[in-house]
Amino acid sequence: MNKAFTLRHRSVAAGVLTAVLILSPVRAHAVSKEIVELQTQVQQLLDMMQRLQSTVDTRFGVLQHLVEQTADNSNQMSQAVNALQQKINQQSDGLSGKIDTASGQVQSLNDSVDELKSRIAKLDKSIQDLQSQLQNIQSGPSGAQPGASPGSDGAGPGGAPGGPGQPIANNVPSAMPPLKETFQAGLRDYNAAKYSVASGEFQDVVHYYPMDDLSGSAQFYLGEIAYRQGNYAEAIKSYNAVLEGFSGSSKAAAAQLHKGFALIQQGKKDAGVHELRQLIARHPQTPEASQARAKLTAMGIHNTSAS
Repeated sequence: MNKAFTLRHRSVAAGVLTAVLILSPVRAHAVSKEIVELQTQVQQLLDMMQRLQSTVDTRFGVLQHLVEQTADNSNQMSQAVNALQQKINQQSDGLSGKIDTASGQVQSLNDSVDELKSRIAKLDKSIQDLQSQLQNIQSGPSGAQPGASPGSDGAGPGGAPGGPGQPIANNVPSAMPPLKETFQAGLRDYNAAKYSVASGEFQDVVHYYPMDDLSGSAQFYLGEIAYRQGNYAEAIKSYNAVLEGFSGSSKAAAAQLHKGFALIQQGKKDAGVHELRQLIARHPQTPEASQARAKLTAMGIHNTSAS
């Protein structure tokens, strides 16, 4: 384009010069002073046009180079940003997976601890029953009724327990379900999403064994069932039962975490944030506290623990 521009102007200048020469008087020996001046001006004009063209070409080249350099820098920056974004996403996914895995492991450990506590409680009860039986055997001869035959052990008519001097060994109603088996059945049904069946089994644990540690765990899972079904008010009620009656339970931190989530789901944001901050203050090193911090960060709230 620039070469064509130069050639066109040179052609115009040559045409002007030719016209001047043709129109001048045909006298070879007398060249007009005006024609000489005109030729000089035309030559100066051509020189100026050449210098201008050279300047335009130079600046255009510099501008084109700057544009190319800017485009390269922009492409490099875009690639760097994309690579950084991918790295952040990978790290975030990895961290989320690790948190979920750790949470699941802690949950399984808590369940194992609850089961171990239940076994210890049953073993302790068996030892107490055995001691009671030994005491009854030792006190049997002195407490036997006159005329009682050896080996009757103070049994009433027909050998039934409860005769004179014989205490009743077991006052537990036969209709009570076994604690450990009932809780484990509820846990299996809960994991299988059989919520109505699991709810009944956990309620039996709470009803028949209200003071046992497994009752606190059963209350927690009742809250979990209500939460998954969207009944947040009932879930909060169950979580409160854990926090108020079993504050030392392994499920206390999870109960407070999910209570905060349930309050937020109800639209009670301030109350939910307060619960999460209390959880961080009470159990700062637990996986539940990490989840509470992540939730507050996602909500754009400063993670200041409640006093």
